[in-house]
Amino acid sequence: MFGYRVPAPDQAMLISGGKRGLGGAPFRVVTGHGKFVLPVFRKTRFLTLAMCEAEVEEKCVTRQGITLTVRAVIAFKVGNDHESIVNAGQRFLSDQEQMAILTGRIFAGHLRAIIGSMTVEEIVTERQKLATEVLETSKTEMAKIGLIVDSLQIQSIDDGDTGYIEAMSAPHKAAIRRQAQIAQAQAGQAAAEAEQEATRRQAEYARQTAIVQAEYNAEVDRAQAEAAQAGPLAQAHAQREVLAAQTELAERRAELRRKELVAEVVRPAEAEAERIRLLATAEAERMRIQAEAAASHDRVALDRMLIDQLPQIVKEASGGLAGANVNVLNGTDGLGQIAAGLVGQGLTILDSVKQNLTGGATGTAGGAGTAGGARRGTDSGPIGIE
Repeated sequence: MFGYRVPAPDQAMLISGGKRGLGGAPFRVVTGHGKFVLPVFRKTRFLTLAMCEAEVEEKCVTRQGITLTVRAVIAFKVGNDHESIVNAGQRFLSDQEQMAILTGRIFAGHLRAIIGSMTVEEIVTERQKLATEVLETSKTEMAKIGLIVDSLQIQSIDDGDTGYIEAMSAPHKAAIRRQAQIAQAQAGQAAAEAEQEATRRQAEYARQTAIVQAEYNAEVDRAQAEAAQAGPLAQAHAQREVLAAQTELAERRAELRRKELVAEVVRPAEAEAERIRLLATAEAERMRIQAEAAASHDRVALDRMLIDQLPQIVKEASGGLAGANVNVLNGTDGLGQIAAGLVGQGLTILDSVKQNLTGGATGTAGGAGTAGGARRGTDSGPIGIE
């Protein structure tokens, strides 16, 4: 609309003519909104509020008398408050580029003053301290012209051909080179150790792989051996079972044979022995009867007759065994035992006959008295056989 003016967001609109501004300012300040301005009667100008930059390159002498060339960059702008806009408008509205020139000159003077009170070592190592002191000393002066400084950056410090900074940095450079060499050596050592560790791990892996492979091969060989031995083992087991069965069968056969021998040999021998015993008993009974009958006859003749009959008795007893199916199990010992048994049976029969005869003779003699006077021998016992 005609006569309505609006400043940009980074501008301040200064309206002159008509009423004076706040605080007796020769113009009114408008920011952030528009305003009607009467043409011809009012004049409108715009002051930038944007950030500006000023570069400074100044030769300064330190407290040690060493000349340094200092390069710095200053970032500044017109303050947002009404007083700063009025102060800046009165000074720079017609030539706003003068703000950067004046700011550079102000900071150049403060740089020379502050660097003159410092040593090269302090300037090089404490650049932030230098920038802070320059800002603090220039703040009041900059406020008077309506400007504020956002930052000051020291870009470079050069001592020309004096070589002071280079000499000052030599120990640090040497230390850095030494540290770099140490770091490189440590890196090389670490690389060598890493390579050795990798080689060791590879060798360990190869060893473990070989062990696993050997165990696998051993397992395969063992399985193959077991498979190969399975047939012979099964055959041997079967043969062992066959042998066990044969052994059991042989034991059963031996037991059966023992029972057969008992039935075939022992039982017939016992029967034969019983028969011989009965025959001997009968013969003894016969002889006893004969002895009783002959008790009145001569005892010596009777005794001799008994002695003469004893071999016949044994012979008859042994003859009974001749027809029996007798198997001698103990060899010559068994044969001797049978012969001794026969002789013993003969003697037993003889003794029995003698006792019977003696008893019969005694009874007869008791009945007959001592008239015959035919008894011979001792008074204390039966007749002995010499």
